[in-house]
Amino acid sequence: MKPTAYLVYGVIASLLMVIAPHAEHLPVWVTVLSAMMLGWRFYLAYSSNPLPPRWLLLSMTVAITAGIQIEYHTLFGREPGVTLLIILLSLKLLELRATRDATILIFLSCFVIITNFFYSQTIPTALMMLASLLLILSTWVHLHTGTLAFRPRLKIAAVILAQAIPLTLLLFVLFPRVQGPLWGMPQDAYSSSGLTDTMSPGTLSKLSLSQAVAFRVSFKGTSPPHDQLYWRGPVLWDYDGVTWTAGMHVRNKLPQIDHTERPVDYTITLEPHNKRWLFALDMPTRLVTDSTITDDFQLLYKEPVNSRIRYSAHSQLTYRANAEEVPFQLKRALQLPPALNPRSRQLASQWRSGLHDDDAIVKAAITMFNRENFEYTLEPPLLGRDGIDDFLFATRKGFCEHYASSFVFLMRAAGIPARVVTGYQGAEPNLLGGYSIVRQADAHAWAEVWLKDQGWLRIDPTAAISPERINNGLSASLPDSPSLPFIARTQLPWLLKLRFNLDMMNYRWNQWVIGYNTEQQFAFLTRLGMEDVSWQKMAINLMLGVAVLVGILALLMLRHLYKHSNEPAQKLYLRFCRKLAKAGTERATHEGPQDFALRAAASHPQMADAIHHIISLYLSLRYENAPNAEGLRALRREIASFKL
Repeated sequence: MKPTAYLVYGVIASLLMVIAPHAEHLPVWVTVLSAMMLGWRFYLAYSSNPLPPRWLLLSMTVAITAGIQIEYHTLFGREPGVTLLIILLSLKLLELRATRDATILIFLSCFVIITNFFYSQTIPTALMMLASLLLILSTWVHLHTGTLAFRPRLKIAAVILAQAIPLTLLLFVLFPRVQGPLWGMPQDAYSSSGLTDTMSPGTLSKLSLSQAVAFRVSFKGTSPPHDQLYWRGPVLWDYDGVTWTAGMHVRNKLPQIDHTERPVDYTITLEPHNKRWLFALDMPTRLVTDSTITDDFQLLYKEPVNSRIRYSAHSQLTYRANAEEVPFQLKRALQLPPALNPRSRQLASQWRSGLHDDDAIVKAAITMFNRENFEYTLEPPLLGRDGIDDFLFATRKGFCEHYASSFVFLMRAAGIPARVVTGYQGAEPNLLGGYSIVRQADAHAWAEVWLKDQGWLRIDPTAAISPERINNGLSASLPDSPSLPFIARTQLPWLLKLRFNLDMMNYRWNQWVIGYNTEQQFAFLTRLGMEDVSWQKMAINLMLGVAVLVGILALLMLRHLYKHSNEPAQKLYLRFCRKLAKAGTERATHEGPQDFALRAAASHPQMADAIHHIISLYLSLRYENAPNAEGLRALRREIASFKL
């Protein structure tokens, strides 16, 4: 059967709903081509012109597939797979000739809905896909009803969705969780985001423009002051004149941390970043489950963090770390590339010859940053081959990576072991949700120096340049910077409240829906009273639950077959039928009132007029006019006086 134009419009609208969110992920030429094909099919349906020949569609398919191969160098994986699916779906629309084609497109649209969750699993995405599914079901109802108007079709589709909700919840709770990312190929699960194990000028300043959440933290007790919130990440040792890199992790000796005071317990919900490192307050003193700690106090997870994880941590805000460091590490923390930055080396040599100890050299460097004309900015000028010299003696404008890098260079040039530490600094408290938010914009770099009898000490030269950054965050230190996003610069109370409410919703969504993994599933089922949770018990409970739900829905849908009439006129008519049955004239199940009246009048001719009068009154009350008190009283009197 040939589909109507309105059915074609519904299919086009369904495809548009599920394809549109992919526009930001697809190559531009694919997005434009897909939109042109949808528009072309709309025009053909509107003008009743013939569809393109099959040879043309086949040629387009081959050419577009070759284009995708050239674009991605493969046809497998998330990006090329989704792109190919969307293009083929658009091409299939151009050969929509029969009801069978419409059915295929509707089912494929439901499948494309899933692909949107490969990129985003947020609440807005879920609501958008729910609306898409509602429209697809409405189109499917149109396919089977034909003449039904849009609003009734939409109502039927909404009822179908509502009926599916209990079964969906049951499957969500009891269906075994699949470990790993949503997409089957791990390398496509998440693109690397956030911090890396390298740092060069501009690395962190670019990251500071992102308002994406790095992790959320809930403190047990009072949160530490903002200036104590240093979240330790990758530690960088090796410098080539431009870029700092982490290098290898040496485990000649386990790290030694002498606790002093101020322990902090907290729980972190870490967003996926496709790297192994975990973040903890400086200094972590207890291993996180399934993690190790390196010689430079980094926490490393057992595998790359490709899904959101939640872990508890313990840290000491005051500590003494590796006061007896191995010589190899100290030598490693003094290495510099030769023949670079001569002016910086000369300054460090002057400090070494003129000052009495390492503490004094450290203080001299901090004093230089604090008292001389240095500027903290997101838009530092470009640096030349001798980047440290250019920064310290010429531009004097930089972000945290410039200050940490130049400070560590000066310390090493003066003979003091030093290294760069990257991570995050600060946190934005969400009082509505009872937790704090650490964003990519909080990315920060600081320095560590090793001093005799003191161990590794944190030195943050940025605090000497811009104490507002450390005490109150990036937006406080650069309130008028046009480089920062508007949402990071504004402090309007209503907007902050809206942001916190939305983030709290996302946090709960991530925690209870997206983060519903195997461990949470077993814990939840245990709280429900399911002892010794196993896959066998879950499968049995799932099958029983599905059977019960399907049975309940079937009874609700078929209840009208068992529903007795409560209409007054119908009750009186049935009373009349029972009187005739006692007299030997029983009404057949299939027999209507008029046919029954004719047969009863033939069996009781002496009462024929009374029988026809009663049936006439009943039909008038039941089918012609709304039942009224006077008519019902008249019918009741006639039936009461009817005697055989």
